[in-house]
Amino acid sequence: EAAQRPFVIAGGGGWTPQACAALQDFAQAWQLPVGCAFRFQDLYDNRDPLYAGDVGIGINPALARRIAESDLILAIGPRLGEMTTGGYTLLKAPRPAQQLVHIHAGPEELGRVYAADQMIQASMSGAALALQQLRPPGGHAELPWLEWTREARADYQRNQQALPVGPMDLAEVMHLLDRLLPAETIFTNGAGNYSGWLHRFHRYTALHQGGRTQLAPTSGAMGYGFPAAVAAALLQRERWVVNIAGDGDFLMTGQEMSTAMAHGARRLICVVVDNGSYGTIRMHQEREYPGRVSGSDLHNPDFAALARAYGWQAHSASRTEEVEPALRAAIAAQVPTLLHLKLPVEISTSRATLSSIREAAIKRLGH
Repeated sequence: EAAQRPFVIAGGGGWTPQACAALQDFAQAWQLPVGCAFRFQDLYDNRDPLYAGDVGIGINPALARRIAESDLILAIGPRLGEMTTGGYTLLKAPRPAQQLVHIHAGPEELGRVYAADQMIQASMSGAALALQQLRPPGGHAELPWLEWTREARADYQRNQQALPVGPMDLAEVMHLLDRLLPAETIFTNGAGNYSGWLHRFHRYTALHQGGRTQLAPTSGAMGYGFPAAVAAALLQRERWVVNIAGDGDFLMTGQEMSTAMAHGARRLICVVVDNGSYGTIRMHQEREYPGRVSGSDLHNPDFAALARAYGWQAHSASRTEEVEPALRAAIAAQVPTLLHLKLPVEISTSRATLSSIREAAIKRLGH
């Protein structure tokens, strides 16, 4: 109650639909801004006015500043590892500037990096249901952080806007997937810069009764997303499953198209974002050694033709306006479908081009 600028970070395992609903009820009662830890965006309904964004790689700079300026962090479930803390910069170790309440199911994580003001070992079901019982004494109308919370949501909404930097606008592709597919659709991905568009522009719903809507590795494992999508499509045949994959990522495990066909997958879409490069590696090369490219270019197959060879339906697109007809065809057909999106290598992240990364590196290094 003494806080002026509180912030909630939800994450980690052990969540149930009931626990997610209890968390949202708690946040709404206290009008608290909520962010989700790296690749745990489906723990809180991203459409809710209290949702402030994902706290992970490629974080919204405005959200990073807000967390740094907060005076109370309620970390409910996350490990508070490198990805969620921006390399341990959003929260200073070992004693953060903010008051920190850290709730985690495992005692080994409590106090491991951060000396929290309160450390609570609890399951997420137990913690969320207990928090749900707490209510502000006079209702939330007089809480001092209401404007702070509204500003956090406004930052998130501004972050949903992005100027297209080429004929294929991945932000619009993510918005299109949101518009055309059901809210309970499962999205999967592996590792790579391409996932930044999914994190930033897709709006996850909270846990569905059937389980999670975000399946993604927190360990940075390439190739995870497509086998995860195939498994999800076979286990929950009534739900749509969409895998977003980079070209390098898909080349790791794309042969699982055979598994999908062998076991009769239906509502399965794979979107391959092809810029002819290991994008994350190329980004680091340009950032640290501008102009020195080594081993990060890819000589790719025609991914649509490859998919058809496995018996999949497939479409190719190099312009944004070509994606919607292909996606509608995939939804209508209800058979495994691959969408091959072709981009120039210049498209590096959802916030920067290779040229801008290279130019910043040259300036920084004094070349």
